[in-house]
Amino acid sequence: MSILIENAYVAPVAGQEIERGWILVDGDRITALGPMDRPPAADGATRIDATGCLATPGLVNTHHHLYQWASQGLAQDATLFEWLVALYQVWAAMDAEVVRGAAGAGLGYLALSGCTTSSDHHYVFPKGRGDLLAAEIEAARELGIRFHPARGSMDRGQSRGGLPPDVVVEELDEILAATADAVDAYHDPSPSSMLRIAVAPCSPFSVSGELMTEAARLARDKGVRLHTHLAETLDEEEHCLAQLGMRPVDYMDKLGWLGSDVWVAHAVHLSDADIAKLAATGTGSAHCPSSNGRLGAGIARVSEMLRRGANVGLGVDGSASSELTGLAGEMRQALLFQRARYGPAALTARQALEIATLGGARNLGRQDELGTLEPGKLADLALWRVDGPFTAAVTDPVCALVFGPQLPLARLLVGGRTVVEDGELRTVPHDATGRAGADAHRRLLRMAREQGFAASRELPDARM
Repeated sequence: MSILIENAYVAPVAGQEIERGWILVDGDRITALGPMDRPPAADGATRIDATGCLATPGLVNTHHHLYQWASQGLAQDATLFEWLVALYQVWAAMDAEVVRGAAGAGLGYLALSGCTTSSDHHYVFPKGRGDLLAAEIEAARELGIRFHPARGSMDRGQSRGGLPPDVVVEELDEILAATADAVDAYHDPSPSSMLRIAVAPCSPFSVSGELMTEAARLARDKGVRLHTHLAETLDEEEHCLAQLGMRPVDYMDKLGWLGSDVWVAHAVHLSDADIAKLAATGTGSAHCPSSNGRLGAGIARVSEMLRRGANVGLGVDGSASSELTGLAGEMRQALLFQRARYGPAALTARQALEIATLGGARNLGRQDELGTLEPGKLADLALWRVDGPFTAAVTDPVCALVFGPQLPLARLLVGGRTVVEDGELRTVPHDATGRAGADAHRRLLRMAREQGFAASRELPDARM
């Protein structure tokens, strides 16, 4: 099937912008693009009139915790460690039904914000609660967006000096076996892949050095990528200094966890030497500005990282630390945070768009397939309405997309297939998908109370 998108303002990220252009899609690939005064031969193609729209690559979300859709609104005024201590008790009650509803709603919400590819870092696996990884994979398959779930893990509970309670951690051998099984069962390395697996021990304060080392060996043996949290808060830095004798980036370096097959989440508290190490090794990072702001973690040195050659992508992070946040809005947050810290030239609108697209594709190792609008790339793209009675006052469409609130999403294509049209999900029931997320929230809070993981006084009334 061929599709011809016409009359769009095309911002390809790589290459010159086209004020009035077309994009030709054949199957799941972009085959050509150009200005309307030089139209292509496209007999028989389905035509999409994109008059009044900005065309961009689909956005790429490189850090998320989909299960947290079911625990939004809790611990509203806590630091990261306080927030985790409170929510571990709630997450201990989750089951596959909760994860399925939360993942469906979370991924649907991401698609409505222009996201065509999302990673997910799931690291809480309570025993006897069903196949949690399979539940979120099924949600992504039904919706039809590209999915990069990172099989997370924790083996360092409170009895071993870690932060999480022992009830939510696993043993080293079972983690490695389950992770290997996940890669073998689901990972698709093909160029058009809709599903790839990464290996993702959670963080230095919840994972043993042995697990970090063995996980890296496993990932490299199987040819998949590595992901973890790193340098998110000063608490983490103090924890690493006290218990490990070194700062987080130095610890990762010692364990062999820096490299072009690694991307880390947050990277807020970096020294100049840390940034140099990330750049020199090709280690990517996922910038999560709303979550870092919500938890008071700080502002990542994104503009300096980019200037020094380190790759940066965007992430929404868990919904419970960035309530109802879509990926498009993170471009604005990233731009404003950098300018608030470093001045008005710190990050441009087009740089913000690039880290949300090509930067994310690089984090996931898919820069040859995703992140730009070019012939041969996968047909993952977003059409944003820029001709509304109010938005039309901004004559630069990329400025309108990044500087303002999210623009109306006219269409979202993933591999040439329409996933969103006129602000509505088309591959799954729009309203039912959202309600399933609310149902997952109520179910999780009820089970947390009933199973005694969290005191009733710590949880809000879930009657909705």
